[in-house]
Amino acid sequence: MSRRDTFERIERVERYARRLDRAFRLPFTNIRLGWDSILGLVPGIGDTLAAAPAVWIVNEARELGAPKSLLVQMGWNVAVDWAIGLLPLIGDIMDIGYKANSRNAALLRKWAEEHYRDVGEGPGTAPDYQSVEMA
Repeated sequence: MSRRDTFERIERVERYARRLDRAFRLPFTNIRLGWDSILGLVPGIGDTLAAAPAVWIVNEARELGAPKSLLVQMGWNVAVDWAIGLLPLIGDIMDIGYKANSRNAALLRKWAEEHYRDVGEGPGTAPDYQSVEMA
């Protein structure tokens, strides 16, 4: 897969992550929430339904050739988001702040930028996926 194709797929992942985590702003606040949080309000199956697009993001990373360590971390983010959402009311509030899809999109972008970095650019150290910041 070419560099261009990879980054086009990552941009698509980022668009989905924005819709899932930050599509709307609560009036009179800076709090952003998305379809993941709205689906999570449905008792019983909402959080499980919201996990499907999150799993798709992890699968995109796998298809792009991301290392297993990154896939495990992304899977952990999805699992934490799902588990948090299972808690009635408190979980829904915490889910608004966790934003697993945006975290995973940022992790994927950081990995791809490191993977496609030109020889001689930047330090030759292994990337630290733990300290990635969300956009």
